[in-house]
Amino acid sequence: MASFGMLLREKRRLAGISQRELATKAGLDFSYISKLENDRIPAPAADTVVTLCRVLESSPQDLLAASGKLPQQTQEAVGTSPAAQQFLESAVQMKLTEDEWREIASSLHRLRET
Repeated sequence: MASFGMLLREKRRLAGISQRELATKAGLDFSYISKLENDRIPAPAADTVVTLCRVLESSPQDLLAASGKLPQQTQEAVGTSPAAQQFLESAVQMKLTEDEWREIASSLHRLRET
């Protein structure tokens, strides 16, 4: 798996914007973006990752996974729900693949559509 910095650089280049432009639009310092992309500092807080992705018009899941972090809203929802914790613990014990995780997510969406 690519590092957080490598993925951020890739997403930024695909969006066709400079480090300075990303920094300005995200309300961050240019040198901070440079340090992130060069893996000289740890990945930022999850909410900052989401902000960067919003600017890049990109889904945040890959960068969040590379950072090993969850958005605050997700942490709060899981942290306050014993059932959610049990569900995730079961999934971890089953060692689900990425495809299986995606299938579960699709099943959840279908469940809500009925």
